[in-house]
Amino acid sequence: MPRESRPPSIPALCAHTTVLALISAIWPLANNTTPSCHNGSMPITIPSGLPARDILDSERIFALEQRDAERQDMRPLKMVILNLMPKKIETETQLLRLISKSPLQTEIDFMRTSSHESTHVSADHLVKFYEPLESFENNCYDGLVVTGAPVEHLPFENVDYWQEFLRILDWASTHVFSTMYLCWGAMAALHARYGVRKVDLDTKMFGVFPQFLQDEYCFLTNGFDEICLQPHSRMAGVDEQDIANRPELQVLTWGPQAGPGLIATRDFSEVFALGHWEYGRDTLAEEYRRDLDRHLTNVPFPVNYYPNDDPSIEPLFSWRAHANLLWRNWINWVYQTTPYDLARVPQLRAAGKLGTDRSVRHAPESPRLDNYVPFGACEYGIIPPEAN
Repeated sequence: MPRESRPPSIPALCAHTTVLALISAIWPLANNTTPSCHNGSMPITIPSGLPARDILDSERIFALEQRDAERQDMRPLKMVILNLMPKKIETETQLLRLISKSPLQTEIDFMRTSSHESTHVSADHLVKFYEPLESFENNCYDGLVVTGAPVEHLPFENVDYWQEFLRILDWASTHVFSTMYLCWGAMAALHARYGVRKVDLDTKMFGVFPQFLQDEYCFLTNGFDEICLQPHSRMAGVDEQDIANRPELQVLTWGPQAGPGLIATRDFSEVFALGHWEYGRDTLAEEYRRDLDRHLTNVPFPVNYYPNDDPSIEPLFSWRAHANLLWRNWINWVYQTTPYDLARVPQLRAAGKLGTDRSVRHAPESPRLDNYVPFGACEYGIIPPEAN
């Protein structure tokens, strides 16, 4: 394309939500480069040598190393991931896979706890790619992602990094524009910041469960179907009455088995996903086989996961579209509303001027009034009918 006929600048296009989908198609032309096949996504920026890079490359997911990203003239989003999962590399890959689907360049940093020693990843990997809170305290970020952790069976105060976790939340409350909490991270943040109690379950919530959309006009769930599916693997939930008693919280999806699946503050500065939309197709299967190999008693079978409940058949990846949509929506909302100068985040947060405050219902109930049970009559049995 001749230079004099170039399309409008990418920052100008990004100012309009309705044309964000055009960025991926226009970007190669605007830079006079040859288009590449990368799923129509804009790149994430990752540290050189990160193991997840090879997996992302094999899936045609576009990831730029720092030296390449610096040649692009636009401010990328800055995000940090607090990775509390034992399998660091697997979790990194799952999250980067979702973040990379956004049509926006995003710089990723990784945070670790100092008060807990990771045993499922090499010390070299942690030293090379992760930093403790002290390295971030003077920095501001557009987004923070806090993962889950396999500690939901413990009282919060018995988690060895609990005090450090609280310090990270305090830092995020002044230095991060919006935070996405996942599973245990969501339960812990709801408890620490809003007094929502954790409720221990008699049996593990394990499988893929339907969620009813509670607000179709929410920024985060824009484009969601009336019913979506969400993976869960947890031994605890949250007290729904505690959530209902906090007007600053809104339940965005809710299911009859799993309860609240997605919660957010009214200004979207904090998002809480009680399930695992970031999981890959085989993550639940790997957990199931792992527990069987350990000869654990009462290993739950993953509900609504294998076709015909046959573990010899490849599981259905039935939550992928909504996972991608949620993360795209969140990243897009952050991009549209975050200040260009991140140094303003502490001042704006202190003044309560971040995000968009809006009134939505937050009662944990289905929007339908006809007692419809999704997939109840289907032979596949997403929700098998209860026995009489």
